[in-house]
Amino acid sequence: MEKQICFSYTLSDDQFVSQLKLSCRRDLSTMKALILVGGFGTRLRPLTLSFPKPLVDFANKPMILHQIEALKAIGVTEVVLAINYQPEVMLNFLKDFETKLGIMITCSQETEPLGTAGPLALARDKLADKSGEPFFVLNSDVISEYPLKEMIAFHKSHGGEASIMVTKVDEPSKYGVVVMEESTGKVDSFVEKPKIFVGNKINAGIYLLNPSVLDRIELKPTSIEKEIFPKIASAGQLFAMVLPGFWMDIGQPKDYISGLRLYLDSLRKKTPSKLAGGAHIMGNVLVDESAKIGDGCLIGPDVAIGPGCVIESGVRLSRCTIMRGVRIKKHACISSSIIGWHSTVGQWARVENMTILGEDVHVCDEIYSNGGVVLPHKEIKSSILKPEIVM
Repeated sequence: MEKQICFSYTLSDDQFVSQLKLSCRRDLSTMKALILVGGFGTRLRPLTLSFPKPLVDFANKPMILHQIEALKAIGVTEVVLAINYQPEVMLNFLKDFETKLGIMITCSQETEPLGTAGPLALARDKLADKSGEPFFVLNSDVISEYPLKEMIAFHKSHGGEASIMVTKVDEPSKYGVVVMEESTGKVDSFVEKPKIFVGNKINAGIYLLNPSVLDRIELKPTSIEKEIFPKIASAGQLFAMVLPGFWMDIGQPKDYISGLRLYLDSLRKKTPSKLAGGAHIMGNVLVDESAKIGDGCLIGPDVAIGPGCVIESGVRLSRCTIMRGVRIKKHACISSSIIGWHSTVGQWARVENMTILGEDVHVCDEIYSNGGVVLPHKEIKSSILKPEIVM
């Protein structure tokens, strides 16, 4: 019996072909993923006052798009976003990418916060199907090289119920440590902020789970790290793969800036052609092709300049992100900061020490900002001499 494909709205020929191809790809493969989008993104305010955290730009694209592209590249056909507010904003933004990437994007909305495991139970019908294929789960603010293909091979090789990605850290006493067998990856236990050394590997927020894991999760606020994974480990069914390459949780400004350095360094090693070059560039710098840069600038290291930006002459930029539509006027100096969408930094202004400008903030000429956190739609006429929130 032939399968009928019906559309409830009028499509152009090109749109029809795109939808038809997308439908065919869905039938051929059933690999799925769930991205834990989370809540209000309070740690990344004031940027998240304008956009949900997953849509905040990182390296010139929304941070969640890094994950969706990586999932698409290894054959995932459907991504479910577990979200508890503003799902319409997320879907409206991502619908264009759904067609371009050929991947289905849907939302599973919580009416109350369900932790990191509850959203899986809520999305059970979307994740589990007759194929029995494992599905990915990712935290939305984790940035890495996403070695998902290698993770699939690892998962198949051990035959357990669940795989988690772990990453090595220098100070494990700050984290929950995963205690595991080095030779097999089999997880023995989890130790929260150990006072004595038990290992240096922590949960990296990337999982590959068999559908049977869903049977372990009730539809209520539940922690997958503290309640579900220890049970799977005690059954001898949880395995950990050490993440190759870099990893960073970019959910707060300091780590966002550190993550940008790691990301650009990875680009340098893998696809250096994506980075900017020239006499005015120092180190790793990412510049959108639509941005304009004046004479006598010195840019880098570890800088991302977004679409439509105007960098006037004599500007100095280092360790910072300049988001879409920003204008940096002559001889301004910006370091270790994030400049939000459509903001302006005046002539001879100096912005440093983890200053975060929200959307549409205008810093006047010759102003100094030392760690100011400025809410959207503000004009800064006097210097910010010590870290503070400007409302």
